[in-house]
Amino acid sequence: MDPRWHPSSWKSRPVAQAVTYSDQQHLERVLSKIATLPPIVTPSEIERLRHQLAQVQRNEAFLLHAGDCAESFDACTHENITHKIGLILSFSLFIIWGARLPVIRVGRIAGQYAKPRSSKYEKIGDSQVLSFRGDNVNGLDPDDRTPDPERLLRAYFYSATTLNHVRALLTSGFASLHHPRDWSLAHVRSPSLRRKFEKIVEGLSDALDFSRTIGVDPSSIPYEKGGGRGTLAEVDFYTSHEGLMLDYEEALTREFTIPSSTSSTNSNSNSAEAETKHYNTSAHFLWIGDRTRSLDGAHVEYFRGIRNPIGIKVGPTMQDDELIRLLDIVNPDKEVGKVTLITRYGATKVENHLAGHIKIVQKSGHPVAWICDPMHGNTLTSSTGLKTRHFGTIIDELTSCLKIHEKCGSRLGGVSMEFTGELNEEGFSVTECLGGSMELTEEELGLRYQSFCDPRLNFEQSLDVAFLISNYFKKERKGKNGEDGDDAVYTELGGSTPKLAGV
Repeated sequence: MDPRWHPSSWKSRPVAQAVTYSDQQHLERVLSKIATLPPIVTPSEIERLRHQLAQVQRNEAFLLHAGDCAESFDACTHENITHKIGLILSFSLFIIWGARLPVIRVGRIAGQYAKPRSSKYEKIGDSQVLSFRGDNVNGLDPDDRTPDPERLLRAYFYSATTLNHVRALLTSGFASLHHPRDWSLAHVRSPSLRRKFEKIVEGLSDALDFSRTIGVDPSSIPYEKGGGRGTLAEVDFYTSHEGLMLDYEEALTREFTIPSSTSSTNSNSNSAEAETKHYNTSAHFLWIGDRTRSLDGAHVEYFRGIRNPIGIKVGPTMQDDELIRLLDIVNPDKEVGKVTLITRYGATKVENHLAGHIKIVQKSGHPVAWICDPMHGNTLTSSTGLKTRHFGTIIDELTSCLKIHEKCGSRLGGVSMEFTGELNEEGFSVTECLGGSMELTEEELGLRYQSFCDPRLNFEQSLDVAFLISNYFKKERKGKNGEDGDDAVYTELGGSTPKLAGV
Protein backbone atom coordinates (compact mmCIF):
# COMPACT_ATOMS: atom_id res chain seq x y z
CA MET A 1 0.00 0.00 0.00
CA ASP A 2 1.48 3.31 -1.13
CA PRO A 3 1.39 5.60 1.94
CA ARG A 4 0.83 8.62 -0.30
CA TRP A 5 -2.85 9.41 -0.69
CA HIS A 6 -4.76 12.17 -2.40
CA PRO A 7 -8.41 12.43 -3.41
CA SER A 8 -7.71 11.15 -6.92
CA SER A 9 -5.27 8.35 -6.07
CA TRP A 10 -8.13 5.88 -6.52
CA LYS A 11 -7.85 6.41 -10.28
CA SER A 12 -4.74 4.23 -10.37
CA ARG A 13 -6.75 1.22 -9.15
CA PRO A 14 -9.36 -1.04 -10.76
CA VAL A 15 -12.80 0.57 -10.45
CA ALA A 16 -15.70 -1.76 -9.66
CA GLN A 17 -19.19 -0.71 -10.75
CA ALA A 18 -17.73 1.91 -13.10
CA VAL A 19 -20.06 4.02 -15.23
CA THR A 20 -19.07 4.74 -18.83
CA TYR A 21 -19.95 8.20 -20.15
CA SER A 22 -19.96 8.88 -23.87
CA ASP A 23 -18.74 12.46 -23.45
CA GLN A 24 -15.81 12.59 -21.06
CA GLN A 25 -15.34 16.33 -21.45
CA HIS A 26 -18.94 16.90 -20.41
CA LEU A 27 -18.31 14.80 -17.30
CA GLU A 28 -15.20 16.82 -16.45
CA ARG A 29 -17.13 20.11 -16.77
CA VAL A 30 -19.81 18.86 -14.41
CA LEU A 31 -17.28 17.59 -11.88
CA SER A 32 -15.39 20.89 -12.01
CA LYS A 33 -18.63 22.71 -11.23
CA ILE A 34 -19.44 20.40 -8.31
CA ALA A 35 -15.93 20.95 -6.94
CA THR A 36 -16.66 24.68 -6.62
CA LEU A 37 -20.02 24.28 -4.86
CA PRO A 38 -20.31 24.61 -1.06
CA PRO A 39 -19.94 21.51 1.14
CA ILE A 40 -23.21 19.77 1.91
CA VAL A 41 -22.06 18.78 5.42
CA THR A 42 -19.39 20.25 7.69
CA PRO A 43 -16.26 18.88 9.40
CA SER A 44 -17.74 19.70 12.84
CA GLU A 45 -20.78 17.54 12.13
CA ILE A 46 -18.58 14.71 10.86
CA GLU A 47 -16.40 14.89 13.97
CA ARG A 48 -19.46 14.82 16.22
CA LEU A 49 -20.63 11.66 14.49
CA ARG A 50 -17.20 10.07 14.94
CA HIS A 51 -17.43 10.83 18.65
CA GLN A 52 -20.91 9.33 18.90
CA LEU A 53 -19.92 6.22 16.95
CA ALA A 54 -17.13 5.76 19.47
CA GLN A 55 -19.91 5.64 22.07
CA VAL A 56 -21.57 2.88 20.06
CA GLN A 57 -18.27 0.97 20.09
CA ARG A 58 -18.19 1.29 23.89
CA ASN A 59 -21.82 0.07 24.17
CA GLU A 60 -22.93 3.51 25.37
CA ALA A 61 -25.26 4.21 22.42
CA PHE A 62 -27.25 2.42 19.72
CA LEU A 63 -26.88 3.13 15.99
CA LEU A 64 -29.94 3.31 13.75
CA HIS A 65 -28.95 3.38 10.08
CA ALA A 66 -32.12 3.50 8.01
CA GLY A 67 -33.87 4.68 4.89
CA ASP A 68 -34.40 3.75 1.26
CA CYS A 69 -32.38 1.26 -0.73
CA ALA A 70 -32.06 4.02 -3.32
CA GLU A 71 -33.63 7.47 -3.28
CA SER A 72 -35.28 8.99 -6.30
CA PHE A 73 -35.27 12.62 -7.35
CA ASP A 74 -39.07 12.54 -7.59
CA ALA A 75 -39.35 11.50 -3.91
CA CYS A 76 -37.81 14.80 -2.80
CA THR A 77 -41.05 16.25 -1.45
CA HIS A 78 -42.13 17.72 1.86
CA GLU A 79 -44.47 14.79 2.49
CA ASN A 80 -41.96 12.03 1.78
CA ILE A 81 -39.13 13.63 3.75
CA THR A 82 -41.40 14.36 6.71
CA HIS A 83 -42.71 10.78 6.80
CA LYS A 84 -39.19 9.34 6.58
CA ILE A 85 -37.92 11.45 9.46
CA GLY A 86 -41.06 10.75 11.48
CA LEU A 87 -40.56 7.01 11.08
CA ILE A 88 -36.88 7.24 12.05
CA LEU A 89 -37.80 9.28 15.15
CA SER A 90 -40.54 6.80 16.09
CA PHE A 91 -38.22 3.81 15.63
CA SER A 92 -35.51 5.42 17.72
CA LEU A 93 -38.01 6.36 20.46
CA PHE A 94 -38.92 2.68 20.83
CA ILE A 95 -35.23 1.76 21.16
CA ILE A 96 -34.50 4.52 23.68
CA TRP A 97 -37.46 3.49 25.81
CA GLY A 98 -36.44 -0.16 25.94
CA ALA A 99 -32.64 0.08 25.97
CA ARG A 100 -32.23 3.31 27.97
CA LEU A 101 -29.49 4.27 25.53
CA PRO A 102 -29.18 7.28 23.24
CA VAL A 103 -29.79 6.44 19.59
CA ILE A 104 -27.47 7.77 16.90
CA ARG A 105 -29.62 8.41 13.83
CA VAL A 106 -27.96 8.04 10.43
CA GLY A 107 -30.35 8.22 7.50
CA ARG A 108 -29.88 6.65 4.09
CA ILE A 109 -31.01 9.99 2.73
CA ALA A 110 -29.85 13.16 0.95
CA GLY A 111 -27.48 11.36 -1.43
CA GLN A 112 -28.37 7.65 -1.69
CA TYR A 113 -29.06 7.84 -5.43
CA ALA A 114 -26.56 5.34 -6.88
CA LYS A 115 -27.49 1.70 -7.38
CA PRO A 116 -24.88 -1.07 -7.83
CA ARG A 117 -25.83 -3.78 -10.29
CA SER A 118 -24.63 -7.31 -10.90
CA SER A 119 -24.94 -6.92 -14.68
CA LYS A 120 -24.29 -4.07 -17.10
CA TYR A 121 -27.49 -4.89 -19.00
CA GLU A 122 -31.00 -6.00 -18.13
CA LYS A 123 -33.87 -7.32 -20.21
CA ILE A 124 -37.14 -5.41 -20.32
CA GLY A 125 -39.73 -7.15 -22.44
CA ASP A 126 -37.99 -8.24 -25.60
CA SER A 127 -35.31 -5.55 -25.38
CA GLN A 128 -31.90 -5.56 -23.74
CA VAL A 129 -31.02 -2.16 -22.27
CA LEU A 130 -28.37 -0.73 -19.99
CA SER A 131 -29.17 -1.46 -16.36
CA PHE A 132 -30.72 1.28 -14.28
CA ARG A 133 -27.94 2.58 -12.04
CA GLY A 134 -29.86 5.13 -9.97
CA ASP A 135 -31.13 8.64 -10.60
CA ASN A 136 -27.66 10.16 -10.48
CA VAL A 137 -26.61 8.03 -13.47
CA ASN A 138 -29.55 7.32 -15.78
CA GLY A 139 -33.34 7.10 -15.87
CA LEU A 140 -35.69 4.32 -14.85
CA ASP A 141 -37.48 4.60 -18.20
CA PRO A 142 -36.00 2.05 -20.66
CA ASP A 143 -35.55 4.88 -23.20
CA ASP A 144 -33.47 6.93 -20.75
CA ARG A 145 -30.63 4.59 -19.91
CA THR A 146 -27.69 6.55 -21.35
CA PRO A 147 -25.55 7.82 -18.43
CA ASP A 148 -25.82 11.60 -18.21
CA PRO A 149 -23.22 13.67 -16.29
CA GLU A 150 -25.82 16.36 -15.60
CA ARG A 151 -27.51 13.90 -13.25
CA LEU A 152 -24.52 14.18 -10.90
CA LEU A 153 -25.13 17.91 -10.64
CA ARG A 154 -28.82 17.27 -10.02
CA ALA A 155 -27.86 14.77 -7.31
CA TYR A 156 -25.89 17.50 -5.54
CA PHE A 157 -28.83 19.89 -5.52
CA TYR A 158 -31.40 17.26 -4.54
CA SER A 159 -29.11 16.16 -1.70
CA ALA A 160 -28.66 19.72 -0.48
CA THR A 161 -32.39 20.42 -0.77
CA THR A 162 -33.31 17.26 1.15
CA LEU A 163 -30.84 17.94 3.95
CA ASN A 164 -31.94 21.56 4.15
CA HIS A 165 -35.52 20.44 4.76
CA VAL A 166 -34.43 17.81 7.29
CA ARG A 167 -32.52 20.46 9.22
CA ALA A 168 -35.49 22.81 9.07
CA LEU A 169 -37.79 20.10 10.45
CA LEU A 170 -35.46 19.17 13.29
CA THR A 171 -34.88 22.78 14.40
CA SER A 172 -38.55 23.75 14.31
CA GLY A 173 -39.86 21.42 17.01
CA PHE A 174 -40.79 18.44 14.81
CA ALA A 175 -38.54 16.14 16.88
CA SER A 176 -39.94 17.27 20.22
CA LEU A 177 -40.63 14.43 22.63
CA HIS A 178 -43.68 16.35 23.78
CA HIS A 179 -45.70 15.27 20.72
CA PRO A 180 -44.31 11.98 19.33
CA ARG A 181 -47.77 10.97 18.09
CA ASP A 182 -47.34 13.49 15.28
CA TRP A 183 -44.48 11.51 13.76
CA SER A 184 -46.29 8.46 12.46
CA LEU A 185 -49.02 7.11 14.72
CA ALA A 186 -51.76 8.30 12.37
CA HIS A 187 -50.39 5.92 9.72
CA VAL A 188 -50.29 2.80 11.92
CA ARG A 189 -53.25 0.55 11.07
CA SER A 190 -52.47 -2.35 13.42
CA PRO A 191 -54.56 -2.00 16.64
CA SER A 192 -52.04 -3.99 18.68
CA LEU A 193 -49.12 -1.90 17.45
CA ARG A 194 -51.03 1.31 18.15
CA ARG A 195 -51.53 0.13 21.73
CA LYS A 196 -47.81 -0.56 22.11
CA PHE A 197 -46.98 2.90 20.75
CA GLU A 198 -49.53 4.59 23.00
CA LYS A 199 -48.18 2.77 26.05
CA ILE A 200 -44.68 4.11 25.39
CA VAL A 201 -45.96 7.63 24.74
CA GLU A 202 -47.99 7.57 27.96
CA GLY A 203 -44.95 6.42 29.90
CA LEU A 204 -42.88 9.18 28.32
CA SER A 205 -45.50 11.80 29.21
CA ASP A 206 -45.53 10.59 32.80
CA ALA A 207 -41.74 10.84 32.96
CA LEU A 208 -41.79 14.41 31.62
CA ASP A 209 -44.55 15.39 34.04
CA PHE A 210 -42.60 13.87 36.93
CA SER A 211 -39.49 15.81 35.92
CA ARG A 212 -41.43 19.08 35.90
CA THR A 213 -43.04 18.25 39.25
CA ILE A 214 -39.70 17.83 41.02
CA GLY A 215 -38.35 21.02 39.47
CA VAL A 216 -36.29 19.64 36.60
CA ASP A 217 -36.74 21.47 33.31
CA PRO A 218 -37.07 18.64 30.74
CA SER A 219 -35.82 20.90 27.95
CA SER A 220 -32.46 21.18 29.73
CA ILE A 221 -31.86 17.44 30.06
CA PRO A 222 -28.85 16.44 27.89
CA TYR A 223 -29.92 13.95 25.26
CA GLU A 224 -26.48 12.47 24.67
CA LYS A 225 -23.33 12.14 26.72
CA GLY A 226 -20.93 13.09 23.96
CA GLY A 227 -22.27 16.27 22.45
CA GLY A 228 -25.12 17.18 20.23
CA ARG A 229 -27.76 19.82 20.79
CA GLY A 230 -28.80 18.45 24.16
CA THR A 231 -32.53 19.27 24.28
CA LEU A 232 -35.74 17.28 24.10
CA ALA A 233 -36.87 19.34 21.12
CA GLU A 234 -33.85 18.84 18.86
CA VAL A 235 -31.76 15.81 17.89
CA ASP A 236 -28.64 15.19 15.89
CA PHE A 237 -29.34 13.61 12.54
CA TYR A 238 -26.74 12.45 10.04
CA THR A 239 -26.82 11.51 6.37
CA SER A 240 -25.20 8.61 4.57
CA HIS A 241 -24.92 6.89 1.22
CA GLU A 242 -22.89 4.20 -0.45
CA GLY A 243 -19.70 5.78 -1.78
CA LEU A 244 -20.16 4.27 -5.21
CA MET A 245 -19.56 7.12 -7.70
CA LEU A 246 -15.96 8.02 -6.93
CA ASP A 247 -15.78 10.90 -9.41
CA TYR A 248 -18.61 12.58 -7.52
CA GLU A 249 -17.12 11.76 -4.12
CA GLU A 250 -13.74 13.17 -5.13
CA ALA A 251 -15.36 16.42 -6.33
CA LEU A 252 -16.85 16.89 -2.85
CA THR A 253 -13.71 15.94 -0.94
CA ARG A 254 -12.19 19.00 0.68
CA GLU A 255 -9.22 19.59 2.97
CA PHE A 256 -10.03 21.24 6.30
CA THR A 257 -8.40 21.78 9.66
CA ILE A 258 -9.78 19.34 12.22
CA PRO A 259 -12.09 21.41 14.45
CA SER A 260 -10.24 22.11 17.70
CA SER A 261 -13.31 21.43 19.85
CA THR A 262 -13.30 17.82 18.67
CA SER A 263 -9.58 17.17 18.96
CA SER A 264 -10.27 14.50 21.56
CA THR A 265 -11.74 12.28 18.83
CA ASN A 266 -8.23 11.74 17.50
CA SER A 267 -6.76 9.66 20.29
CA ASN A 268 -3.38 9.34 18.57
CA SER A 269 -2.50 13.02 18.39
CA ASN A 270 -2.02 15.75 20.97
CA SER A 271 -2.17 18.49 18.35
CA ALA A 272 -5.21 17.52 16.33
CA GLU A 273 -6.33 21.16 16.21
CA ALA A 274 -3.33 21.96 13.99
CA GLU A 275 -3.90 19.08 11.59
CA THR A 276 -5.65 19.18 8.27
CA LYS A 277 -7.53 16.19 6.89
CA HIS A 278 -9.61 15.38 3.85
CA TYR A 279 -13.35 15.25 4.51
CA ASN A 280 -15.95 13.95 2.13
CA THR A 281 -18.52 16.72 2.41
CA SER A 282 -21.29 14.96 0.46
CA ALA A 283 -22.45 13.08 3.59
CA HIS A 284 -21.46 12.49 7.19
CA PHE A 285 -21.10 8.71 6.80
CA LEU A 286 -20.27 6.63 3.71
CA TRP A 287 -20.02 2.92 3.26
CA ILE A 288 -18.22 0.43 1.02
CA GLY A 289 -20.55 -2.11 -0.53
CA ASP A 290 -20.13 -5.85 -0.80
CA ARG A 291 -19.36 -5.45 -4.53
CA THR A 292 -16.68 -2.77 -4.12
CA ARG A 293 -14.56 -3.88 -1.15
CA SER A 294 -11.66 -5.38 -3.15
CA LEU A 295 -8.44 -4.78 -1.22
CA ASP A 296 -6.59 -3.47 -4.26
CA GLY A 297 -9.63 -1.69 -5.71
CA ALA A 298 -10.38 1.98 -6.21
CA HIS A 299 -13.04 2.23 -3.52
CA VAL A 300 -10.85 0.94 -0.70
CA GLU A 301 -8.08 3.25 -1.87
CA TYR A 302 -10.41 6.25 -1.74
CA PHE A 303 -11.99 5.35 1.61
CA ARG A 304 -8.66 4.94 3.39
CA GLY A 305 -7.89 8.63 3.01
CA ILE A 306 -11.06 10.39 4.15
CA ARG A 307 -11.67 11.53 7.70
CA ASN A 308 -15.37 10.58 7.72
CA PRO A 309 -16.51 7.57 9.71
CA ILE A 310 -17.10 4.75 7.25
CA GLY A 311 -19.11 1.56 7.03
CA ILE A 312 -18.01 -1.74 5.49
CA LYS A 313 -20.55 -4.31 4.34
CA VAL A 314 -19.50 -7.76 5.56
CA GLY A 315 -21.15 -10.71 3.81
CA PRO A 316 -20.72 -14.48 3.64
CA THR A 317 -17.94 -14.22 1.04
CA MET A 318 -15.72 -12.15 3.34
CA GLN A 319 -12.76 -14.22 4.52
CA ASP A 320 -11.37 -13.70 8.02
CA ASP A 321 -7.93 -12.59 6.87
CA GLU A 322 -9.48 -10.37 4.21
CA LEU A 323 -11.51 -8.53 6.83
CA ILE A 324 -8.47 -7.80 8.98
CA ARG A 325 -6.39 -6.69 6.00
CA LEU A 326 -9.22 -4.37 5.01
CA LEU A 327 -9.38 -2.88 8.50
CA ASP A 328 -5.60 -2.44 8.50
CA ILE A 329 -5.87 -0.46 5.25
CA VAL A 330 -8.75 1.86 6.10
CA ASN A 331 -7.90 2.35 9.80
CA PRO A 332 -4.18 1.60 10.30
CA ASP A 333 -3.96 3.65 13.51
CA LYS A 334 -7.01 1.90 15.01
CA GLU A 335 -8.84 5.16 15.68
CA VAL A 336 -12.08 4.88 17.63
CA GLY A 337 -15.28 5.92 15.92
CA LYS A 338 -13.87 5.36 12.46
CA VAL A 339 -15.21 1.98 11.28
CA THR A 340 -18.66 0.41 11.46
CA LEU A 341 -19.04 -3.17 10.25
CA ILE A 342 -22.44 -3.78 8.66
CA THR A 343 -23.06 -7.54 8.57
CA ARG A 344 -25.44 -8.91 5.92
CA TYR A 345 -25.18 -12.67 5.68
CA GLY A 346 -28.76 -13.89 5.31
CA ALA A 347 -30.70 -15.78 7.96
CA THR A 348 -29.44 -19.18 6.78
CA LYS A 349 -25.76 -18.14 6.74
CA VAL A 350 -25.26 -15.89 9.75
CA GLU A 351 -24.54 -18.82 12.09
CA ASN A 352 -21.71 -19.98 9.82
CA HIS A 353 -19.85 -16.67 9.55
CA LEU A 354 -20.57 -14.04 12.20
CA ALA A 355 -18.82 -15.65 15.18
CA GLY A 356 -15.61 -16.15 13.20
CA HIS A 357 -15.62 -12.55 12.06
CA ILE A 358 -16.23 -11.30 15.60
CA LYS A 359 -13.41 -13.35 17.05
CA ILE A 360 -10.84 -12.39 14.41
CA VAL A 361 -11.64 -8.67 14.86
CA GLN A 362 -11.43 -9.00 18.65
CA LYS A 363 -8.02 -10.64 18.28
CA SER A 364 -6.81 -7.87 15.95
CA GLY A 365 -7.58 -5.09 18.44
CA HIS A 366 -9.46 -3.02 15.86
CA PRO A 367 -12.19 -0.89 17.45
CA VAL A 368 -15.39 -1.31 15.45
CA ALA A 369 -19.12 -0.89 15.85
CA TRP A 370 -21.06 -3.99 14.83
CA ILE A 371 -24.48 -3.47 13.29
CA CYS A 372 -26.82 -5.94 11.62
CA ASP A 373 -28.30 -5.46 8.15
CA PRO A 374 -30.99 -8.18 8.11
CA MET A 375 -32.37 -6.99 4.78
CA HIS A 376 -29.89 -7.60 1.95
CA GLY A 377 -29.20 -11.27 2.51
CA ASN A 378 -32.89 -12.15 2.69
CA THR A 379 -34.31 -11.02 -0.64
CA LEU A 380 -36.51 -13.44 -2.57
CA THR A 381 -38.94 -13.50 -5.48
CA SER A 382 -42.61 -14.07 -4.70
CA SER A 383 -44.83 -16.44 -6.65
CA THR A 384 -46.29 -13.37 -8.30
CA GLY A 385 -42.85 -12.36 -9.61
CA LEU A 386 -42.19 -9.42 -7.26
CA LYS A 387 -38.92 -8.94 -5.42
CA THR A 388 -39.70 -9.12 -1.71
CA ARG A 389 -38.50 -10.01 1.77
CA HIS A 390 -40.15 -11.96 4.55
CA PHE A 391 -40.52 -10.24 7.90
CA GLY A 392 -39.96 -13.50 9.78
CA THR A 393 -36.64 -14.11 8.00
CA ILE A 394 -35.49 -10.57 8.78
CA ILE A 395 -36.24 -11.20 12.46
CA ASP A 396 -34.44 -14.57 12.30
CA GLU A 397 -31.18 -12.95 11.19
CA LEU A 398 -31.51 -10.16 13.73
CA THR A 399 -32.18 -12.65 16.53
CA SER A 400 -29.18 -14.76 15.51
CA CYS A 401 -26.93 -11.70 15.54
CA LEU A 402 -27.99 -10.78 19.05
CA LYS A 403 -27.35 -14.30 20.36
CA ILE A 404 -24.01 -14.76 18.59
CA HIS A 405 -22.65 -11.42 19.80
CA GLU A 406 -23.62 -12.32 23.36
CA LYS A 407 -21.92 -15.72 23.13
CA CYS A 408 -18.75 -14.11 21.74
CA GLY A 409 -18.52 -11.50 24.49
CA SER A 410 -19.48 -8.81 22.00
CA ARG A 411 -22.58 -6.67 21.59
CA LEU A 412 -24.72 -5.73 18.63
CA GLY A 413 -24.43 -1.96 18.41
CA GLY A 414 -27.19 -1.17 15.95
CA VAL A 415 -29.22 -2.06 12.90
CA SER A 416 -29.21 -1.05 9.24
CA MET A 417 -32.75 -1.14 7.89
CA GLU A 418 -34.37 -0.44 4.55
CA PHE A 419 -37.74 1.07 5.37
CA THR A 420 -39.91 3.88 4.14
CA GLY A 421 -42.45 6.32 5.41
CA GLU A 422 -43.94 6.78 1.94
CA LEU A 423 -47.73 6.78 1.72
CA ASN A 424 -50.05 6.75 -1.22
CA GLU A 425 -52.72 9.38 -1.83
CA GLU A 426 -55.15 7.58 0.48
CA GLY A 427 -52.60 7.56 3.30
CA PHE A 428 -51.73 3.86 3.10
CA SER A 429 -48.21 2.45 3.54
CA VAL A 430 -46.37 0.56 0.83
CA THR A 431 -46.78 -3.21 0.46
CA GLU A 432 -43.35 -4.58 -0.46
CA CYS A 433 -42.35 -7.04 2.30
CA LEU A 434 -44.31 -10.04 3.59
CA GLY A 435 -45.55 -10.54 7.14
CA GLY A 436 -45.42 -8.25 10.15
CA SER A 437 -48.25 -7.44 12.54
CA MET A 438 -50.54 -6.79 9.56
CA GLU A 439 -49.65 -10.26 8.17
CA LEU A 440 -49.11 -9.03 4.61
CA THR A 441 -49.53 -11.86 2.09
CA GLU A 442 -48.15 -12.44 -1.40
CA GLU A 443 -51.52 -11.59 -2.92
CA GLU A 444 -51.32 -8.13 -1.31
CA LEU A 445 -47.81 -7.23 -2.45
CA GLY A 446 -49.00 -5.63 -5.66
CA LEU A 447 -51.47 -3.29 -3.96
CA ARG A 448 -48.96 -0.52 -3.25
CA TYR A 449 -45.60 -1.77 -4.48
CA GLN A 450 -43.69 1.47 -5.14
CA SER A 451 -39.97 0.61 -4.90
CA PHE A 452 -37.88 0.75 -8.06
CA CYS A 453 -35.03 -0.87 -6.16
CA ASP A 454 -35.17 -3.31 -3.21
CA PRO A 455 -38.35 -3.94 -1.18
CA ARG A 456 -38.71 -1.89 1.99
CA LEU A 457 -40.49 -2.39 5.28
CA ASN A 458 -43.49 -0.09 5.66
CA PHE A 459 -44.61 1.93 8.70
CA GLU A 460 -46.15 -0.95 10.61
CA GLN A 461 -43.43 -3.47 9.80
CA SER A 462 -40.69 -1.00 10.75
CA LEU A 463 -42.27 -0.26 14.11
CA ASP A 464 -42.79 -4.00 14.62
CA VAL A 465 -39.01 -4.41 14.38
CA ALA A 466 -38.41 -1.42 16.65
CA PHE A 467 -40.77 -2.77 19.29
CA LEU A 468 -39.16 -6.19 19.25
CA ILE A 469 -35.64 -4.77 19.58
CA SER A 470 -36.87 -2.50 22.36
CA ASN A 471 -38.40 -5.45 24.19
CA TYR A 472 -35.20 -7.43 23.81
CA PHE A 473 -33.14 -4.70 25.48
CA LYS A 474 -35.78 -4.13 28.13
CA LYS A 475 -35.82 -7.81 29.06
CA GLU A 476 -32.04 -7.93 28.93
CA ARG A 477 -31.90 -5.13 31.49
CA LYS A 478 -34.43 -6.85 33.73
CA GLY A 479 -32.81 -10.25 33.23
CA LYS A 480 -29.56 -8.95 34.65
CA ASN A 481 -31.51 -8.27 37.84
CA GLY A 482 -32.93 -11.77 37.87
CA GLU A 483 -36.43 -10.77 36.72
CA ASP A 484 -36.35 -12.70 33.44
CA GLY A 485 -34.46 -15.70 32.20
CA ASP A 486 -32.39 -15.89 29.03
CA ASP A 487 -35.17 -17.58 27.08
CA ALA A 488 -37.55 -14.71 27.76
CA VAL A 489 -35.04 -12.27 26.37
CA TYR A 490 -35.38 -13.82 22.91
CA THR A 491 -39.02 -14.92 22.88
CA GLU A 492 -40.31 -11.62 21.57
CA LEU A 493 -37.89 -11.76 18.62
CA GLY A 494 -38.27 -15.38 17.66
CA GLY A 495 -39.68 -17.34 14.77
CA SER A 496 -39.50 -17.52 11.00
CA THR A 497 -43.26 -16.93 10.75
CA PRO A 498 -45.11 -13.95 9.31
CA LYS A 499 -46.82 -13.48 12.66
CA LEU A 500 -45.09 -11.68 15.51
CA ALA A 501 -44.64 -13.61 18.71
CA GLY A 502 -46.36 -11.71 21.47
CA VAL A 503 -47.74 -8.87 19.31
